[in-house]
This record gives sequence, structure tokens and C-alpha cells, in this order.
Amino acid sequence: MDEKTIQCPYCWELITVLVDTSVSEQDYIEDCSVCCHPIHFRIKVDEGETVEIEALHEDAF
Repeated sequence: MDEKTIQCPYCWELITVLVDTSVSEQDYIEDCSVCCHPIHFRIKVDEGETVEIEALHEDAF
């Protein structure tokens, strides 16, 4: 697991998320720990390292 800080696309607060670095591509929704809005995460991992995290509005598919 890798701990990363991202900015919520709704309230703009910085929040910490845990990234499972054993999965190369991830696409899931998790609620913001500050404002509770659903954040759509798109994550890419390469060789156990988090390369890219996109934190989008839930409807941004």
C-alpha cells in the first residue's frame, strides 16, 4: 500500500488515500473524508510505484 495526498475535486481539501500498488490499473469511487462527495479515482501503478492518480467528479467517466 502507498499513502498519497490528493485534492478533492469538490471541496478542494487535501485528503490522504491508500493506493494498492499490487494492481496496475484501478478505477473506483470513494467518498471524500471531508465533504463526503463521491470521488472517481483512476490510478496507474508501474513496478509497484504509483505513477498517476486522477481524482475526478463522480460523473466524469
